Amino acid sequence: MRASSRRACLLLVGLLAAGVAPARVLLSVDEALALAFPGAMIERRTVFLTEEQRARAEQLAGARLASAIVHPYVARRDGAEVGTAYFDTHLVRTLQETILVVVAPDGRVARVEVLAFDEPPDYLPRTEWYRQFDGRPLDAELDLRRSIRPVTGATLTARSTTDAVRRVLALHGTLAERAPAAAAAAAGGPPR
Repeated sequence: MRASSRRACLLLVGLLAAGVAPARVLLSVDEALALAFPGAMIERRTVFLTEEQRARAEQLAGARLASAIVHPYVARRDGAEVGTAYFDTHLVRTLQETILVVVAPDGRVARVEVLAFDEPPDYLPRTEWYRQFDGRPLDAELDLRRSIRPVTGATLTARSTTDAVRRVLALHGTLAERAPAAAAAAAGGPPR
């Protein structure tokens, strides 16, 4: 058993013994990354968004970002990038949900997984509902009133998850816009 898994188990046992109801944890960070990128090398990065990048991402997402600090997990297999994962924690109704959103190299959603869900289980959509995000780009159709089906009895979960996926795609796109300019500057020339 990994040290991080052992610590999580001890924390859970301690919370149960204290009578504190923990979040409904479905996957650990390590489990989610292994599920998304089997056999890949994963690098956790820390990116500090500029004011312009933050404004651009918020404009694309149609929502405010919680922080200007972003932690993309870039996965490589055989030297080639196979995707980038982001974790988004947000309120559903009054409690939190944490999801993993994997963005494929083409900028489309590759996978959405729920890691933790604090709301009552009745508000958690079935796994199949999350599959409708697979292959979607950030566009006007990525909306509950358009191509994303709502969930009866879990409307707030559907809305908050859709907003989170839009935020992640907007962040990823904004960071991708910066990458060519940064590479050109490092090479000593203007971006092409």
